[in-house]
Amino acid sequence: MIGSLASQFLPCLLLAAIQFLVALPWLWAVDPDGFKKQARSAAGWGAAVGVVLGITLTLDLLFSFQRSSPIFNFIGRCYGSILHLQLLADAFVIVLQLLLLAWPKGGAVALAAFREGMRQPMFWLIAGAAIVIVSVAVFVPYFTFGDDYKMMKQICFDTTMLGAVLFGVLAASMSIHDEIEGRTAITLMSKPVNRRQFLLGKYLGILLSAFALTLIVGWCVNWALHYQPTFNPLDEVVDPMPAQVKSMLTPKLEALGKGDSAVFWKGTAAWLGEASANTLGLVLGFGQLMVLLAIASALATRLPMVANVILCMVMFFLGHLAPVLKGVSQELQAKNPNTAMYLVSFLTQLLDAVVPALGHFNMGPAIIRDTPIDVAQFTLYVGSVLVYAVVYTTIALLFGLILFEDRDLA
Repeated sequence: MIGSLASQFLPCLLLAAIQFLVALPWLWAVDPDGFKKQARSAAGWGAAVGVVLGITLTLDLLFSFQRSSPIFNFIGRCYGSILHLQLLADAFVIVLQLLLLAWPKGGAVALAAFREGMRQPMFWLIAGAAIVIVSVAVFVPYFTFGDDYKMMKQICFDTTMLGAVLFGVLAASMSIHDEIEGRTAITLMSKPVNRRQFLLGKYLGILLSAFALTLIVGWCVNWALHYQPTFNPLDEVVDPMPAQVKSMLTPKLEALGKGDSAVFWKGTAAWLGEASANTLGLVLGFGQLMVLLAIASALATRLPMVANVILCMVMFFLGHLAPVLKGVSQELQAKNPNTAMYLVSFLTQLLDAVVPALGHFNMGPAIIRDTPIDVAQFTLYVGSVLVYAVVYTTIALLFGLILFEDRDLA
């Protein structure tokens, strides 16, 4: 037993050290002064070493006493999920710091908007409601004759996207419009921060906070998708894209260990593979968030919250219905060509050209299909759709800057 403890000590120490190192950036961001104070004191270093050794010994004892146990796969999955959560927090810290470095004034506005968004009760209320919906979706029977998993996955991604869009539109409508109407924007303009830096900084800060909501709910979606087949064992669930990524990661990570530790790494690879594949769906929803938030930010320079939210809802429904209306009008024109149908066809084509094509951001076609989709091809599709989202977002924000340019702030 002592030999087993000694042989597992260094691998467990490495696992604990990795988690500790990735925790440093977000710990610094939470309390910079306290972090620096602890880093300069011997007591702070002693506490850090104690935490790492405590985690190391816990893992070491678990590996030594639970020999040949299937629990190692679950522990590896938990380790990967915690690492995933910490890496997401680190990514936000790094992005915000780079934004401050590259664009100091606008970055400061974005950082303030991001913090304001994360501190709002509305953020956690919407996130909590979305997590509850995702959790309940695991147990609900859908009576789809073998496609319950696909239906549940579609609901999870739609819930994640709609929660982030709802928060983003409400936050932009309240934050930007209230600061303009409350004359607090005048104080910002005298820092000096110009109107362009104010609007774009607000947009980026709210966008990042809404994306944080997406990733938090998405982390819970990964667990929900993992457990759904357990509660519905009648469906034979093979999720193609996560399976592809797992098949690439598992041999590499399993090679890091032997025996029980290989099972641990297999669980870690399973989480990282599923999270990577599902993140593509979350990023697809993020593109829709970008577009609608840009529209809400542009309208918030002139309209109050209620009118802004209603117009964004209209834009959301038109963005999904415009291609359908265009197709129907073209079919009717082909069957009955006359002046009225030409006019209807022209108006539907104009509507389809003006409103954003939100149907491209739908995850449904990638989920509900008989043939599996290649993860590399889907990644390229997501990238191309994001380019479209960036272009439409740029146009919407330019329109917002034009509206904001001659807005009286006094």
